[in-house]
Amino acid sequence: MKSAPVSKKLDWAGYFLGFGLGGFFDGILLHQILQWHHLLSLVEGVGDIRNQVVFDGLFHALMYLIAAIGLFLLWQSRKEFAGPKAGLFLFANVLIGFGAWHITDSILSHWVLGIHRIKLDSPNPLLWDLIWFFVLGLVPLIIGIILRGRSDPGNVFRHGGIVAAVIAAAVLVSGPWAARSPVDNKTAIAVFRPGMSDGQIWNAVIRSGGVVMWQSRGVYAVAWNESGRANSLYRDGAMLVSNSFLGAGCLAWAKI
Repeated sequence: MKSAPVSKKLDWAGYFLGFGLGGFFDGILLHQILQWHHLLSLVEGVGDIRNQVVFDGLFHALMYLIAAIGLFLLWQSRKEFAGPKAGLFLFANVLIGFGAWHITDSILSHWVLGIHRIKLDSPNPLLWDLIWFFVLGLVPLIIGIILRGRSDPGNVFRHGGIVAAVIAAAVLVSGPWAARSPVDNKTAIAVFRPGMSDGQIWNAVIRSGGVVMWQSRGVYAVAWNESGRANSLYRDGAMLVSNSFLGAGCLAWAKI
């Protein structure tokens, strides 16, 4: 027999609780126990450790508020726990919220805003960021979506489709975003599409306000002045504008 549909209150109770627990997990483990970083470790002008701890406290207060909202919604929907698999549904949503926190924190705090990193004293902080992103972000999110489907057997394939949609959306959004040229760098490596002549490429570089430093087999090292616009190379035939030869160099726009 198919399970009765749950209310939005029970739905969002799990999301809020999971999101808040994700924040608590990071704050307690990384800020306090391991002391790998503080909320604003990489923000200039914050001040000494006393000020850093104050902002950590404000962060925890926000997580308390989010978790309190989740508990209130859970209390309002408490009668629904008499239904079959309601507990599994709630647990699945908590996992989704937990994963959503780590994905949000990784993208915004680590790579876009650059206010802190997972392990500041690591020689490769991006590695730790990626481990956190996949292990505590994507994995709980996908497991939560799968369990959500199992809480309603008639919707297993529909929720399996949601998993595929989430992954596809992540690729479609992150791909073009990661291909943006470096914002703070005045030099970059540009790779142009096959078939473009040297003259076309040189003209494209000149139109962008840059100059060619060297070239080799379709790969060009370009430098810009203050008014140069590296992204304009994409309009003139560039396939990649980065500050690295490596494939991971497409992430050069991020704070790695």
